[in-house]
Amino acid sequence: MKVSLPSQLRLVTDRKLISALESSMTEVERRIQDATRHAESVVDAMSSHLAKAGGKRMRPVLTLLTAHLGDSENQQVLDAAVVMEITHLATLYHDDVMDQAAKRRGVDTAHMVWGNNIAILTGDLLFARASNIVSTLGQEALQLQAKVFEQLVLGQLHETIGPLEDQDPIDHYIEVLKDKTGSLIALSAQIGALVSGADASFQEPLKQFGERIGIAFQLIDDIIDIQSTKEQSGKVAGTDLLAGVPTLPVLLLKNHSDADSVALAAQIANGLDEESLPSVLASLRVHPVMDEALEITNGWAQSAIVAIEVLPQSSVKSALIAFAQAVVDRKG
Repeated sequence: MKVSLPSQLRLVTDRKLISALESSMTEVERRIQDATRHAESVVDAMSSHLAKAGGKRMRPVLTLLTAHLGDSENQQVLDAAVVMEITHLATLYHDDVMDQAAKRRGVDTAHMVWGNNIAILTGDLLFARASNIVSTLGQEALQLQAKVFEQLVLGQLHETIGPLEDQDPIDHYIEVLKDKTGSLIALSAQIGALVSGADASFQEPLKQFGERIGIAFQLIDDIIDIQSTKEQSGKVAGTDLLAGVPTLPVLLLKNHSDADSVALAAQIANGLDEESLPSVLASLRVHPVMDEALEITNGWAQSAIVAIEVLPQSSVKSALIAFAQAVVDRKG
């Protein structure tokens, strides 16, 4: 079965590299399905639930891509890519419980099918599976995975607690995104170079690249949630607003003191329903905060590109730059 690469790589012109990534991802996908299976049929249904639903597979592809800076044929590269996706899947089980989300990747979320406790335990099981695999990749890979695991938990914890009294809400939000999303994407980029034996000096730039791309990826989601139609993104606009989830455009409203902005921020803070949502979306779409949010998002993508300027010119570097540009150009 041939696996499609994430749309972020559509701008890559090196067909040999793309072919190699597609071939490796086919094997990685097989291993992901194997790693999320369980001998007990009841547990298997839970642990493989989201893996079978598919997904962008952005993290394992980044691992495979950066491995081409070294020996991409090393079999540990495939295991590292699997670890990145299984770790991501584990976080989704937990996130969906925290957010009480009803759907994920077009299927009912695990907690909607089996309840909160089972969903949390299944996420824990997948974290354990990822830890088992990464333990075979060496001490450094294991330590990096453990550190990112801590960041993932802290990100969720800080999001749940909210900003402190003296903390800027936007700074707090960016920190949450860095931990919850950026940390694992950073490791995905870094670990490919590590296990492939690439020059050790490449790891820090790749880590910075991944972290900043992760932040940009989530920020563009904030814009898409408000700006895009269902035909463009495949999602119903305003889901974050309805759920009361803070997003960058809404947080930026606090910087505008005109009466209309203050009233709009207050209306959002008081909670929205499906009846009031359309007018709020219409107001936000023409508000300066949308351009401001896009400028900040583009800034993070550009800073990701700057982080890898030190890498030698290669098809991998060109692909990473294309990846960064495509992240902020997407509509869904």
